[in-house]
Parts: sequence; structure tokens; C-alpha cells
Amino acid sequence: MTVTPVAATHPDGREILELISYNRESHDKIDCMAVNELLQQLKPDRVNWINVDGLNNQDVIEKIQSHFCLHSLLIDDVLSDQRPKAEDFDDYLFFTMKMLHRIDGTGIHYEQISFVLGKNYLVSFQEKEGDLFDGFRERIRLDLGRVRKRQADYLLYRLIDIIVENYYNVLDRVGDLVEDIEETVYESPTNQTFHRIQKLKKELIFLRKALYPLRDALGKIIKDEWEFVHEENLRFYSDVYDHVVHLIDSVDTYRDLTAGLMDAHINAMNTRMNEVMRVLTVISTIFMPLTFIVGVYGMNFHHMPELSWHWGYYGVWAIMAMLVIGMLGFFRYKKWF
Repeated sequence: MTVTPVAATHPDGREILELISYNRESHDKIDCMAVNELLQQLKPDRVNWINVDGLNNQDVIEKIQSHFCLHSLLIDDVLSDQRPKAEDFDDYLFFTMKMLHRIDGTGIHYEQISFVLGKNYLVSFQEKEGDLFDGFRERIRLDLGRVRKRQADYLLYRLIDIIVENYYNVLDRVGDLVEDIEETVYESPTNQTFHRIQKLKKELIFLRKALYPLRDALGKIIKDEWEFVHEENLRFYSDVYDHVVHLIDSVDTYRDLTAGLMDAHINAMNTRMNEVMRVLTVISTIFMPLTFIVGVYGMNFHHMPELSWHWGYYGVWAIMAMLVIGMLGFFRYKKWF
């Protein structure tokens, strides 16, 4: 059932609030409702997932904070850029992480997403409209999998797992970029290639900063006994933890490959410069005796016997041509080019 009363929206018309309420027997989805009315729709006998898209409406944030008695420091973490972490409060658990959307020529597109997990509710705060959960919302509606049979802590696990799974998609794209840059480095390295390597290196540093604290946050949930995470669901969080460890290994591997690409690019550019310098050196060496001969016969002395020779001009050209051919043959014999 979808309830669509008067909408509470962004200035540009986008929806900012959504409530999905479910248990084994029933499922309701409510959106486009004012925050006060939406909070009244929470049902204690169900799992209530409130999703907030956009954090610019201070009134919405304050009313949610007041309803769930959220700590002011928690709200500060929601509204500011924070490293992934997990914190246990008396009445709820706070978890925040980076949600990656994709990586393209302009870098990694991401946003911070924060979760507040209570006894029968989960509040998710997203910075902007759109997320990775549309398929999962449909699974909840159709009662596919375990989610309708478990509590809110399992819902939190599933959302974290979906976000972590998308990290693999981003890393696959990173792998494609590494292969593309590697091919360019060995075929035709340019300054643009160097800038691409530098940019990719920065993106990998960002991924590393997002994954290492995330591993620690998940480890904290697994190791500590927290009231809002049931023991039977800890194995699921442990599985996500293993995925994050694998992602960290992949990021470190790509960082090493990127560092190798940087060295390969520098070596390729140096090799290319050496080839250019070798060609220029050969050309300069060839012209040195030619310049000497031309300089000698360019002197303005009257008593130069060769100046009166009938075939003198052609003779000088012949000598210079023989010098060029001889020097080129010698350089080729020495394999200098």
C-alpha cells in the first residue's frame, strides 16, 4: 500500500522522505508526506525504515532528532563529512560510511550515508536524491529473501552489504582504467597520461580512506556486544567485513600497479627523450664535418687554389655526400640508431 498525501519536498520538487514499514504479514510504503504525519505512521510491531534524501531541510532533521531523541553530536556527524565509523548510544546505534555510485572521467561519484538503528526502526540519511536500494525495496515489497522475517539490524546489514557490493563495481572500473592507462603508457605516453595516473592515484587514496575505517567500524560491531545487533545476525556482518578486507587488498594491489605505471611512464618518457636526443646527436655529428668544409671554402682569401678549379664545386658536394653516407654506414654498423 502506498500513501501519497500532501508532499514534503525540496525546493526543486524532489521527494525527501520515505517510510517503508513491514513485518512477515504486511508491507506499507509511504512517501511524499510531511515529516510530522510520517512519524505518526510508525508501527511498534513492524520494522520501520525511514529514508531521508537531502540534508538541507533543517526542520525535517530537527523533528526526526526530537522524535528519536538523537544526540546533537550524532546530527553533527550526519551533516558533516565524516570517516566511516560505528558508535553505540544508549537507545540506538549510529553507523556512517561512503556510498559510491560510479567512477568516470571526472572521478568517483559518492555521498555520505548515515544510519541510526533502533529497536524496531532504521533511519537512513542521504546527502542527495538517488541510491542503490531500488532493487532491494522491491524485494522487500515482494517478500523475497530473509528481510521480512528478521529485525531492523538485518535491514541495516543488507543496506551496508549493497553499498559494499557496489564498491566491487567501482573497483572493476578502476581495473579497466589501469589496463587502459598501461596500454597508453607503453604505446604513446604523454603528459595527459601522467595526469590520468595522478588522478587515478588520488581516487585510490580516497577508496583506501573509505575502506580502512569501514573495516574498523564493522569489526567494532562484530566484536562488541551491542543491544541492537542480534547474535544470529553477527555472521552476516562478519561476511561484509570479509568483503571489505578483500576490497582493501584489491585497492592496495591497484595502488601498487598505479605506482608501477608511474615509474613505467617516467621510464617511457625518458626513453623517448633519449631516442630524440640520439637522432639529434646523429644529425649534429653528420653536419659537423659538412659545416667545417663549408666554413673553409666560405673564407674570403684570394689565393685558394681550389676556387679556380672547374669541377671544384661539384667535387666539394661529392666529398660531403661521401662523408654523409660513410658516417651513416658507420653509425648503422655500431647500431647507434
